[in-house]
This record gives sequence, C-alpha cells and structure tokens, in this order.
Amino acid sequence: MKMAVGNEGFFERVYCVVSQIPFGRVTSYGAIARYLGSGRSARMVGWAMNQSHSQPLMVPAHRVVNRNGLLTGKHHFGGSELMADLLRSEGVEVVNNHVVNFSKYYWDPASGMPDSGCFPKIM
Repeated sequence: MKMAVGNEGFFERVYCVVSQIPFGRVTSYGAIARYLGSGRSARMVGWAMNQSHSQPLMVPAHRVVNRNGLLTGKHHFGGSELMADLLRSEGVEVVNNHVVNFSKYYWDPASGMPDSGCFPKIM
C-alpha cells in the first residue's frame, strides 16, 4: 500500500507510523519505509528514530527493530538495556538484544494501520 507524501517531512511521517505500533508489538525500519512508499529508506527511518527524543510527544522508538528482530538502535536509549527493558515491560520476549519469536510480535503497518491512519491513501 503506497501512501501520499503530503506536506509533512519524512521524519514526521515516520513518527506518525511509529505512534501507531500497538503496545507489545514491534515493526522494522524497512516495513515503515515500505509503508511510506520509500522502500529503500530503512536507514532514513533509523535516523528518524535517532532523533525521536526531540519530539514534543513520546515516540515509541523502542518498538522499531531491524528486519531480523535485532535491537540495533539500543545504544540510542541511554543505557544498554533500556530498549530491551521497555520491550519486556510490554510483554515482548527479548534475549541477547534479539526479539524471540519475532513473527509473533511483528506488526506490519501495511496491514495493521487503522483506517484513519496517518495519511490519505493514494488511489
């Protein structure tokens, strides 16, 4: 599903999608990029997550992991275990900085976004 770009910047669109990730679920940088119609921009999604602490509203960046369930962004959480601890507090099983049974916790924005979503669909 390709979404309209609109007037908002890429990072703001990323934050909107990330804010929709359900409690106790995770998604990947690439899934967010694909949802936004920028399939090759997973690294840009990572940069947005690195800057998410500067947003006025909390962005649940701890719910974004790499395509294999690895907590690659953990060093941006102030402590080596904070990202894992946040996920564990939501019931996500994490061992050695890896989401155990990744497919169980994986949320795909392309199929899981509420109808209201963040952006109007491109027809």
